[in-house]
Amino acid sequence: MAKNERLSVKYVITAALLFMLLGTSAELYLLEHYEDTLQLIPLLAIGISLGLLVILFFWRTNFLLAVFTIVLVITGLSGVYGTFLHLRANYEFELEMTPSAEGWDLFQESLSGALPALAPLSMIVLALIGYSYLLLIKQEK
Repeated sequence: MAKNERLSVKYVITAALLFMLLGTSAELYLLEHYEDTLQLIPLLAIGISLGLLVILFFWRTNFLLAVFTIVLVITGLSGVYGTFLHLRANYEFELEMTPSAEGWDLFQESLSGALPALAPLSMIVLALIGYSYLLLIKQEK
């Protein structure tokens, strides 16, 4: 890949990561996703990622790259854990509303329950975009 193309890809990925970080944090804030300690995990992961992104834009060390990688892994895992928590809450609610529900129907209702069960998976997308950014800046070294 030519240097100009790599630079363009880097800017696109940086912009995508920035929009994901800012957009997801704004959405979580507007949804008041900070009432419980566990709800702070994605906000903290996003905040730390944003801070590291700004630092890495100007100053890169192997230590900072390693820390950013760890934060991205935690960000992705928070998406998996958040999906589990949302599904469990929806499952418990659906079971309370319809005690006779079971099997596939109960699972399907849990997916489409009050909490957006699959929304936390956007944290995985955020982590993957961040990892793409890491790969690009590692190529520059």
